[in-house]
Amino acid sequence: MQPSRADEMLTQTLKSTLALIDVRVLDHIIVAPGEALSMAERGLL
Repeated sequence: MQPSRADEMLTQTLKSTLALIDVRVLDHIIVAPGEALSMAERGLL
């Protein structure tokens, strides 16, 4: 499973937006039927 470009863009937008209020994003988990993907484990955060 690979994250879509939309998943990557959403993650970066969330990180930037939440940083404004001092919230740190530790991971973005994408869940699909029968599998899950951790963007942190893949080095995408």
